[in-house]
Amino acid sequence: MNLLLFTDITPTLTVQPQTPVFIGDSVTLICEVHQSTGWEFIFKNPSNTESTETTGTKKIRSVQVSDGGKYKCRARRKENPQVYTEDSEPITVTVQDITPTLTVQPQTSVFIGDTVTLTCEVHQSTGWQFFFTKSSNIEYYETTGTTTIRSVKVSDGGEYKCRAGRGNPQVYTKYSEPITVTVQERPTPQVSVLPADHLFRGETLNLRCVINGGGVSSWQYSWYKNDSIIQQNKLQYYTIRSVTESDAGKYTCRGNETRGSRYSNTSNAVTLTVSDKPQTVLSVSPQQWLTEGDSVTLMCEVRSSSTGWTFSVFTVQKHSSVNKYDYELVSNSSGGFKGIYTVSSVTVKHTGVYMCRAERGDPVYHTEYSNTQTLWITGVSPSVSLIIRPNRSQQFSSESLSLSCEDHSNSTGWTVRRYTDKLKSCSSSDMRSTGTTSTCTIRSLSTSDTGVYWCQSESGEKLHPVNISVHNVDVILDSPVHPVTEGDPLTLRCLYRDKNPSNLTAEFYKDESVVQNQTTGDMMIIPTVSKSHEGFYYCKHPERGESPKSWISVRVSGFYQEMFGLKSFTFPLAVCPYLIATVVLVVKCYRLRGESSV
Repeated sequence: MNLLLFTDITPTLTVQPQTPVFIGDSVTLICEVHQSTGWEFIFKNPSNTESTETTGTKKIRSVQVSDGGKYKCRARRKENPQVYTEDSEPITVTVQDITPTLTVQPQTSVFIGDTVTLTCEVHQSTGWQFFFTKSSNIEYYETTGTTTIRSVKVSDGGEYKCRAGRGNPQVYTKYSEPITVTVQERPTPQVSVLPADHLFRGETLNLRCVINGGGVSSWQYSWYKNDSIIQQNKLQYYTIRSVTESDAGKYTCRGNETRGSRYSNTSNAVTLTVSDKPQTVLSVSPQQWLTEGDSVTLMCEVRSSSTGWTFSVFTVQKHSSVNKYDYELVSNSSGGFKGIYTVSSVTVKHTGVYMCRAERGDPVYHTEYSNTQTLWITGVSPSVSLIIRPNRSQQFSSESLSLSCEDHSNSTGWTVRRYTDKLKSCSSSDMRSTGTTSTCTIRSLSTSDTGVYWCQSESGEKLHPVNISVHNVDVILDSPVHPVTEGDPLTLRCLYRDKNPSNLTAEFYKDESVVQNQTTGDMMIIPTVSKSHEGFYYCKHPERGESPKSWISVRVSGFYQEMFGLKSFTFPLAVCPYLIATVVLVVKCYRLRGESSV
């Protein structure tokens, strides 16, 4: 068959819409011969297969990737099918596969209870339905391309992906790149408080908010007092430099992700209390009047429920300037709310006035100095002795008292000194010296003569301090002035002013308990004394009343061979609650500002 070509006629081939197009789209090819009519049109696809269309239009519905390639067309006469035009210029149809974009808001790592929104998008065309799948489970679709999971659970975590579909029959895009959603427990912050949740006016408060877990790299911290926000920034600490009572309350914190929407739970509340400055108390056990070799414990205590203190014990020395004192540190230790300082074997050098205070925190906060306690240590000197007449610790007022310092080494210079209402020597009218003996005689005692008496050398060495108490009462206890050596006998008597009563029945007490009921006399004898006999003693007559109390000290036999130094803090012992002369010492020693030294 011979074909006739119109070499001067070339059809025009166009495509709608302009390529590229996407899987599922419709494509229309249009072949036009502008010069004349009566044509039918032949379209050739990329595989060179021809198809004839009478209208010059060829429509490809729901294109696939295989439909892409070069197309061209030509025309031929309907009445003379052997007459053809030239082929049109080829046109390339590009069909692209579609991969949706899957995004998640607010982020891929969330906490239980958060809301998560997944969005599947096909940017190039419309008319799609969207299908979501989690960890290869059955798909579910959303017409808007968005699915929201409210109040997520741990089970909602996993790998998500999506694809889009349209048409009938439906044509699908590829699956999106998967996104993994992680669901974790919402972390609960822990608040630590330094130095303690019970502070005192002027201390520095440091609160720290610690958030563990959650996978958050950076937090912003919100601090609340009594549920009202007081600070919000990136600082993990909340600090008050000098607290007052108005700072007391309940403190909590919460974290918010710095570059994200996650937030933590609210911490448990820390309840802060603020008090006035604490009272620091220094006490002595077993007593203040000691002999070389005895053991003594000083206990420094903060009278509050707060802890974390470090305690320091000082000796107090009068400064050369008026109203000035030097504090020499003798020991410090961390002890919670009390500190214990023990000297296992005292010497004369431990005689002195002691105070303590406590500190804690950063910057350091100090309590006020405590009350004073005075230790009096009797030295062991074979050459000097203190003789007391009458030889007892309690004396009747208006009676006489004689104290003598006797130097058996034939040296001189030892005199009697005393600490009563003032720190002083005996008056010149009361003093008498004969050779190596110095005697202080008080012809009519008064209660103001209650105090401590001792022997002192010209160089200032102090020996044998004794506690003498003077009472304006009808009954006193005749008890030894010096400590009793373990194993020796102890004799106690009830003494009566003016004359003895006809009825000598007397009861003797130790630490408020009856130890002996005398039905025939006013004397009690302990044949062999031990440390268990230490304590406060007094006697009681059914008519005359009871005597003041005296402390009986028992020293261990052979203690002179045990001369150890200072020891560290140990467990506390019982504290002797009161000594009359001690009270005088504590008050007067603290008031002696400007007085001359002994």
